[in-house]
Formats: sequence, structure tokens, C-alpha cells
Amino acid sequence: MTADKPLRADARRKREALLATARKVFDAGCFFDLRFDDFARLAGVGTGTLYRHFPTREALAEAVYHGEVATLCDRARRLQATLPAAEALATFLRTMVDHIDAHEGLARTLATLWADRSDTLTEGSRALEQAVTDLVAAAVRDGAVRDDVGAGAVMMALHGIGAAHDRPDWRTEADGVITLVLDGLRRPL
Repeated sequence: MTADKPLRADARRKREALLATARKVFDAGCFFDLRFDDFARLAGVGTGTLYRHFPTREALAEAVYHGEVATLCDRARRLQATLPAAEALATFLRTMVDHIDAHEGLARTLATLWADRSDTLTEGSRALEQAVTDLVAAAVRDGAVRDDVGAGAVMMALHGIGAAHDRPDWRTEADGVITLVLDGLRRPL
């Protein structure tokens, strides 16, 4: 399947059904408990359809990952277009914590699948960092945040939050880290 040729409506629906099923399986943390062909059955499509769209388990995981990154980047753009810059940044960072929490199974699956293929994750990470860079830059332009702390530091905090997901009070602590980041970014009076 080429990326250049648009899918027919029925093929697009089947591909979306496979992706939605994969997201559920990832989030449940049972990706490796299923045979690859089981995704087709769970999505209500034929095995041939599965292999036509996603010839490997890795290809399916990559498509889900890229879809999640695209959704997050789109969310950042929408927030930037509709909210004051500082509020857009704060809302997006809290959205990222929600996303990490909701998709912990996906993160673990991807880390296992791509332990030796960090280039796949790097592309998505760059896109997310660009979204954060844009939000921080807008807040700097508005005078709401300091201009001496870059998006890289914010991304490091987000990575740390994700890496610490096994902590007993993770959610409370993650929200606290976002508050610290936002307080630290705030321009001194």
C-alpha cells in the first residue's frame, strides 16, 4: 500500500477499525498475548485486510504511534489558536499527563517492540517537541513565560513523568511536576 494513493471509503474504515482495535489492545497491555492474526478477528476484518494494511506487528504499532503523535500535535495547534498562550501551554502539558496516564500500555509496548529502533520513536518525539516549542515560543512572545528556558527542558520533564509511571502516587506527583514546570516557566514580576 502506498501512502500517495488515497484509500477507498471501505478500506479506510477497515484500516481505522484495525487501528482502534490495536489501541485498545495496547492500552490493555496485552499486545504480546495475541497472535497477530487475532487483531483482524477483533477488528471484524479478514486476515488479508490486516496484512494488506499492516504486514507486521511493528507496522501496526508504528501506525498507532504516529496517529497518537498527530492527535497530540493537532491538539497543541488547536489550543494555541483558541487560548491565550500561557493557558494553551498549561492545558497542553496537562493533556500530555492525561495521555501518558491513559496510554501507559502503548508506551510499554512500543518500548519493548522498538528497544533497538529508537529512530521510530525519535521522529514522533521531534514532532511533539516542535509542538511544545511552538507553545513555549508563543507564551514567551506574550510575555507570560521566561525566555531563558527552552522547550527541551519541558520535554525532559514530560519524559521523566512518563518514565516514573510505576510510582504509587504517580498521578498526583505528575500533576505536581507540571505545576512546578509551569511555575518555573512563569516570568518573574
